[in-house]
Amino acid sequence: MPLAQPAAPTLLRFSVLGPLDGAADGRPLALGPLKQRLVLAVLLSRANTAVPVDLLTDAVWPEEPPRTARKNLQVYICTLRTLLGREYGPDRLVHSAGGYLLRAAEPELDLLQFRALARAGRAAADGGALAPAARLLRQALDLWQGPPLADLRSSPAVAAEAQRLETRCLGVHEDWAETELELGNAAAVAEELAEPAERHPLRERLQAARMNALHLCGRQAEALAVYDTHRQLLARELGLEPSPALTARYRELLARGRSGPASARPERGAAPHGVLLPADTADFTGRSAELRELVDESGTGGGVTVLSGPAGSGKTALAVHAGHLLADRFPDGRLLVRLRTADGAPRPLPEVLSELAALTGRPGTTPADPAPADPGQAAALWRASLAGRRMLLVLDDAPDESVVRELLPGHGPSAVLVTSRSQLAGLASVHRITVPPLTPAEALELLGRIVGTGRIGTDRAAAARIVAACGLLPLAIRVAGTRLAVLRHLPLAEYAARLEDPAGALDELVAGDVTVRARLDSGWRDLTDHGRLALARLAALPLSLLFTLPEAAAALGRPERLALRTLEALTDTGAVTSPTGEVTAHAALYALPRLTHLHARERTADPLTAAS
Repeated sequence: MPLAQPAAPTLLRFSVLGPLDGAADGRPLALGPLKQRLVLAVLLSRANTAVPVDLLTDAVWPEEPPRTARKNLQVYICTLRTLLGREYGPDRLVHSAGGYLLRAAEPELDLLQFRALARAGRAAADGGALAPAARLLRQALDLWQGPPLADLRSSPAVAAEAQRLETRCLGVHEDWAETELELGNAAAVAEELAEPAERHPLRERLQAARMNALHLCGRQAEALAVYDTHRQLLARELGLEPSPALTARYRELLARGRSGPASARPERGAAPHGVLLPADTADFTGRSAELRELVDESGTGGGVTVLSGPAGSGKTALAVHAGHLLADRFPDGRLLVRLRTADGAPRPLPEVLSELAALTGRPGTTPADPAPADPGQAAALWRASLAGRRMLLVLDDAPDESVVRELLPGHGPSAVLVTSRSQLAGLASVHRITVPPLTPAEALELLGRIVGTGRIGTDRAAAARIVAACGLLPLAIRVAGTRLAVLRHLPLAEYAARLEDPAGALDELVAGDVTVRARLDSGWRDLTDHGRLALARLAALPLSLLFTLPEAAAALGRPERLALRTLEALTDTGAVTSPTGEVTAHAALYALPRLTHLHARERTADPLTAAS
């Protein structure tokens, strides 16, 4: 008698990118009563990650949970295990120290498919493969069936999860739009963005893409109206002005008047980068020792100071704050010029020199006095123009030493502040200041200035968890604070739990069009292939733990002598730090900053993404 063949496992399929839905072998699943669906929605939104019991409890009982809440929750979990089927064994929905974890494969959940397609699309765009990028991003967007979890948003916790998903969708929408604009498909972008731009009028990157699309379609008046509506809404709702980049684009379109759309498509992130010293940061916090050293060093003029540190450590804010303190010592002006585009690519030297010439009124500002075509000659004229002038020049986000050398004034009373992730070791006769993360006390003070000290005081322990999960980096803390300031209903403890979740931390650090991930992407692209491979291997080490040279050598699979060189190279880029100082290389302790660590893991999870 032949043995019976085992039954094929049930093919499950769940959807959260729209109303919560589930099917088994193509047949709809009965997902149960409201409270059970709320539990399932949160578990699916954080699939493959442990969800704290407190978060599930808040989702089901947002006001006051009953005394039987934990027992009831266990009943819902037991029922869901039955619903999910036993074919997969006991590991499908498990309880761990961190909470309940629901394991799902990519084909089983639309959210996981969306993330994979979005990652692949961004990687293709970064690599210049625009047509495949647009196709992949479009496939990701086509998975959306409407507002996520729209049928369950009566629960504030589920509503917060849904908002997080919507934010990610908007970012992909913007990536798709910019990619299609580069491909010349402005009409499709103008049509597609009409509805999301109307629903999210404060999202500047979305408005900028729509404005460019309308302009390239010849709909000049509508393009200008997009900016004007956005500007008025910002002023009325937040008391803010549009960013300098968007304002510059508006003026460019306005100046063209009736001349019609430009023949060339706008570059990704294209905008004037050189500006007079920006306004000081109103909530600038800490940095007393570095600030004192910087002011003392630069105040006499004639010197060059390099501010180095990891992405998001606040180097630019420190340089700008010092520039305002030094206003009376530089009567001929203070100027900041960005050496990278908005997406992190190094700007060509001739473009930077031309901009400096225009900003300072030097040769090359008029057609009658054109800038020389030879960059070397243009750099010499720039240096000559500074002779005898007492200016403060901030060279922001320098990619390497070569461009900085061409922009230094040489002899004279002008001073230069250079910010860079790298220490720019090739520059001689410069003063170097390392900009570390904030101290825990400074980080809490900064968060309190953004969200209000009263709110911090209600749960100071959770606030400390938030800044620690941000790696004590000012950029991440500002983004987190901005989100909390907007989401007034969000408890600090819940947001801390989100940031502590390795799978979703970077998704939480998004405020409008400002994302921590974009800064980390730029740093990843700056690394050599060898550096990316080394960082990927080090990212396999335990999160947030210090490691030694022998441990790094084991992770890298290299002898200690070669591993030390690799660590030194990564330290120069800011990807690795040595927070405790060192007596000898073998006695040193090293660390991957938490967000860099998470980003490296994310980047190497997909082979296509890891290569870009």
